[in-house]
Order: sequence, then C-alpha cells, then structure tokens
Amino acid sequence: MYVGKAAIFVRLAGCDVGCVWCDVKESWPIDAHPDQTVEAIVAECASFNCKTVVITGGEPLMYQLDYLTEQLKAAGMNTHIETSGAYPLSGDWDWICLSPKKFKKPLPSVLKKAHELKVVVFNKSDFEWAQEYAALVSEDCALLLQPEWSKKEQMLPQMVDFVKLNPEWRISIQTHKYMGIP
Repeated sequence: MYVGKAAIFVRLAGCDVGCVWCDVKESWPIDAHPDQTVEAIVAECASFNCKTVVITGGEPLMYQLDYLTEQLKAAGMNTHIETSGAYPLSGDWDWICLSPKKFKKPLPSVLKKAHELKVVVFNKSDFEWAQEYAALVSEDCALLLQPEWSKKEQMLPQMVDFVKLNPEWRISIQTHKYMGIP
C-alpha cells in the first residue's frame, strides 16, 4: 500500500517459516548477524530524513517488539511491520502488512489486526488460498496479490484476470526490484 513512499527498512535476523522462494534467505540464521541495541537501531533510523520505519525479516515477530516500537515512536517515527503472522503480535504498529505463508500459518489474532493482506502468488492455487485468507481479515483490510519474483512473467497475466473478476484485490509488485534497489 505504501509503494513509492520513502521508508527505512529494519530487517531482523531469524526465520523459521522457510519459504522456498524467499529472496532474503541470508536473513534466516540469527547468529550470522551482529546484535544491535534498540537505542542504536533507533538512532540510525532517526539519522534519515524519513519518518516511516518498516520492521521486517526474516520473521520479525520471533522477537518481542514493544520496546523497539515504543522507542521509534518516541523518536517521532511511524511504525510499520511486515510479518507472516506466525507469532503473536507485539509492538505498537501504525500499519500491519500480513503476508501469510503456507508453511507456517498466521495466528487468528494477527489476521484480525492486519491493515493489509499481501499474498505472494507462486502458482495458480495461490488465488484460492488468497481468497480463504481474505475471508479471515477485517473488511477494511487492503487485499494485495504480489507475484513471486521468479514467476512474475507467468503469474502477472493470471493476476490481472483474477483482479478483473475480483476487484476487491489489487496487484502489488516489488517496485524496488524493477528499480534495482536492494
């Protein structure tokens, strides 16, 4: 929903969801990345001319995030999270992007709080799976379909057809990849 808006991404290490098509598998092992204090993370975020911070992973909800979001908000930041929802929600969020995965299903408590449901489309069966999850989020939750990057040429035409028949859905693309932004 925030495509094109300046944002600071904080990627937390660790993930046990294990999507085969994950494009940041290097984030999975926790001990492969240096520990940082919340204060250091917030100071670095505050050094940018941007007020939106997206906490992502790996799977960020593997961590208790109340203190991090408290400190980010104290520094004047808007807090966003992108999560699979497989762990209990912690933190104070201005925007929750739920991207459920078949490998480890989201908790009902996270489904109900999502502002955005982003389903990655890897194959045709993902459309039906997306509809199942759309029925579980609140009625004002934005519904987005995003092609898995390696299958975008194959899946985008099918996504266009799906959205024509189901206009409550939108197509989301990884704009940063088209622009060459890591």
